[in-house]
Amino acid sequence: MPSVPDQLADLPYAHLLAPHSGPLRRDERYDTVHFEGPELAGPANGATFLECAFTGVQLSGTKLRQARFNEVWVQGSRWVAVDCAETEWQDAGFVGTVLAGLTAYGSALRRVVFRQCKLEAVNLRGATLRDVVFEDCLLRDVDFGDAKLTELSFPGSTLEEVRLGGATLRQVDLRGATRLGLADGPNGLRGAILGSTQLFELAPQFAQALGIIVRD
Repeated sequence: MPSVPDQLADLPYAHLLAPHSGPLRRDERYDTVHFEGPELAGPANGATFLECAFTGVQLSGTKLRQARFNEVWVQGSRWVAVDCAETEWQDAGFVGTVLAGLTAYGSALRRVVFRQCKLEAVNLRGATLRDVVFEDCLLRDVDFGDAKLTELSFPGSTLEEVRLGGATLRQVDLRGATRLGLADGPNGLRGAILGSTQLFELAPQFAQALGIIVRD
């Protein structure tokens, strides 16, 4: 599992961070910048964020399309209806953050950790996720349709109405999930790793998908 600290001071670049002021700007390069609440305004399509931290930041309807995030840490924030389509994330961490109505289709996430986060109505269709961890999270109405998912895990997380239809799964470990609520049923689970108890719970859906009638 990628290492992500819970406190700002534990970031390896914490001593280099400079406070941000003013609105976000398109195609801007933000290097070792600390973004702190309240609401952060302005479109930042095409911007680059390198070794940056977001703490208590409120983003609502913000445009971040095709932005790049490298070694970014987000803690205690709320991102609502944010446009993150076709963004790139690498070595990033989200801690205690709410992502609601977020659009991130076609994005690429590599070595990203979500810890104690709530993801609701998040669109990740056609995205590429590799080495991503959802730890103690709630994923509700998250759409992974047609995505490429490699080496994902969900320890302690709850999945509700999660969509996997058309996704390609490789080493996707669902054994640690406390609930598997899949909107597409067993469709899209090929390549996933399940525990025996989870398999038993999904058995009626597998039977229905295969047209099997079970009678005692």
